[in-house]
Amino acid sequence: MTEIRFENRVAIVTGAGHGLGRSHAMALAARGAKVVVNDLGGSVDGTGSGSAAEDVVAEIVAAGGEAMAHRANVTSESDVADMVDQAKSKWGRIDILVNNAGILRDKSFAKMSIEDFRAVVDVHLMGSAICTKAVWETMREAQFGRIVMTSSSSGIYGNFGQANYGAAKMGVAGFMNVLHLEGAKYGIKVNALAPVAATRMTEDLMPPAALEMLTPESVTAGLVYLVSDDAPSRTILCAGAGGYAATKVYETEGIYLPPEEQTPEHVAANFAAITATDGQKEFQQGGEQGIKFLGKAAAHLGVSLG
Repeated sequence: MTEIRFENRVAIVTGAGHGLGRSHAMALAARGAKVVVNDLGGSVDGTGSGSAAEDVVAEIVAAGGEAMAHRANVTSESDVADMVDQAKSKWGRIDILVNNAGILRDKSFAKMSIEDFRAVVDVHLMGSAICTKAVWETMREAQFGRIVMTSSSSGIYGNFGQANYGAAKMGVAGFMNVLHLEGAKYGIKVNALAPVAATRMTEDLMPPAALEMLTPESVTAGLVYLVSDDAPSRTILCAGAGGYAATKVYETEGIYLPPEEQTPEHVAANFAAITATDGQKEFQQGGEQGIKFLGKAAAHLGVSLG
């Protein structure tokens, strides 16, 4: 088994002052990467500031690694641009971006303010977009890049009280899908990580026995593979407590209704057939759905689409 190493690679890890981000940064540095440790230093809800990034850098340097700290707010284009410029000035390149920064402002949707909804989406989704945009051209020019979004089962499957978080976390999965297609010819691989770990965000949500098993390091093992030279692309890797799985989105084969039957009543009457899983497929891009539907219609009408 070949050891995964990152000598001569430069990685940016956002939200790396605590929890998963710290674990990611420490592991990448231990395997030879030069790491930009980004953290605003705030609390779980995004308020306040502190020396979290500098503290992690000190740990990395003490262990013999190379790292620099930057307190960029990932929602600020100017902050992020400065972070990328400093990294390139120091090390000359950016190879890896781990979009890990996030905040929580949990409430039921009925009680949630739009301000709290927007704040969470801004950090998780817009923050990922801003950081990715800042390194995208550098990676395209280098013909190499590894980018990971941090998704969540809260977005993929839903979780009570996390409408803002869930919306953002499903949003980064869609973002990943498109960047995978656009980055492929430039050697840029884009994936998503859906973690379950004992961090500041989960410490009040789970019993102590569960938290002991949900180590950040077990999740980081998956992250390190997703940014390696031999990484896959367009994978949602789920990780927690030593368990690893992939989430995939499938579309059922569905049915065709002729024009005279394209009514809500006929959709209702055929809903079991529409949702039947026999023959379901994992599409690689959105256009495949349209091609499928047009193919069914053309076959019924006896026309050629060629």
